[in-house]
Amino acid sequence: MLCRLGGGCHRDGFRAVSSMPEPCQSSPLSDDESCDFDWDSLGFGLMPTDYMYIMKCSKDGKFERGQMSRYGNIELSPSAGVLNYGQGLFEGLKAYRKRDGGFRLFRPDQNALRMMTGAERMCMPSPSIEQFVDAVKQITIANRRWVPPLGKGSLYIRPLLIGTGPVLGLAPAPEYTFLIYASPVRNYFKEGSAPLNLYVENEFVRASRGGTGGVKTISNYAPVLKAITRAKSRGFSDVLYLDSVNKRDLEEVSSCNIFLVKGNVISTPATNGTILPGVTRKSIIEIARDRGYEVEERAINMEELFDAHEVFCTGTAVGVAPVGSITCMDRRIEYQTGADTTCQELYSTLVGIQTGTIEDKMGWTVEIS
Repeated sequence: MLCRLGGGCHRDGFRAVSSMPEPCQSSPLSDDESCDFDWDSLGFGLMPTDYMYIMKCSKDGKFERGQMSRYGNIELSPSAGVLNYGQGLFEGLKAYRKRDGGFRLFRPDQNALRMMTGAERMCMPSPSIEQFVDAVKQITIANRRWVPPLGKGSLYIRPLLIGTGPVLGLAPAPEYTFLIYASPVRNYFKEGSAPLNLYVENEFVRASRGGTGGVKTISNYAPVLKAITRAKSRGFSDVLYLDSVNKRDLEEVSSCNIFLVKGNVISTPATNGTILPGVTRKSIIEIARDRGYEVEERAINMEELFDAHEVFCTGTAVGVAPVGSITCMDRRIEYQTGADTTCQELYSTLVGIQTGTIEDKMGWTVEIS
């Protein structure tokens, strides 16, 4: 039996339920374009908004027309592929409020492409680029009053692609669900915009050759929690991982890519299958080259940390975050931060493009009126 969303059970054991409290008193589709909220207190934590988007795919590999549902809990079969075998992917992108009251997305097509690549690796069907971008637009409009004012943050949008069909033996799930929810956010790290202090991890690794480090599968993230927890207990912001073979070359931080600056040369580890090809990473590389920097994508030995002038991290959640120090082989290395740094120059340019204060000559942004 197949029942409608919001009641009964689907044949794949998935449904949305309305047991979550209403996030806001008034309707998100009314003329009220802003929630009554102290945006200056906003951090990076889940703040439920009004709507989520759900689109299902069955055995024929085609996604049906998606629909909005009030934000709430979902029910899954105990034998769902995502619960038993981790067959799932997620993405992260942001919507920004413009000065004229409209909204702007930053390179959503790149997130769609990355999800398609990850889906192929994880034996899953994927929404088309058009379906993905349209769904992101819809979730932004439905939750538009949760988009913070310009300069106060952004609406973080989290698309999920999960195997919801029941499966017992190790095999791809028979059915899949594409789901998007959103939450207003500001700074990812508790340091805010202050420089990060990283620790080079030489015991645990994030990814290995032939694995899934180069795609945004959900199974990549829980394994790093042990290293992060240990590092934070020692006063560090996050962990910088090394390659799994020789434990010598830099890879990435737990949830972001890393860059080293020395003079006019910016270096970042090449995406060779163990490193996630970040959308912000790609954008910063293009911005830097456009501004006259020489950018190298290559293997970077950890010894190069001792010679770098600046280090910074990039990611959708973190933006462009300066690194103040890295502790490597029991040695603390400090780096240039603050005004007049390459990091600040690239950060200001990126944010200007994202929010519309700088002209988007790259054609990266998508306007939502």
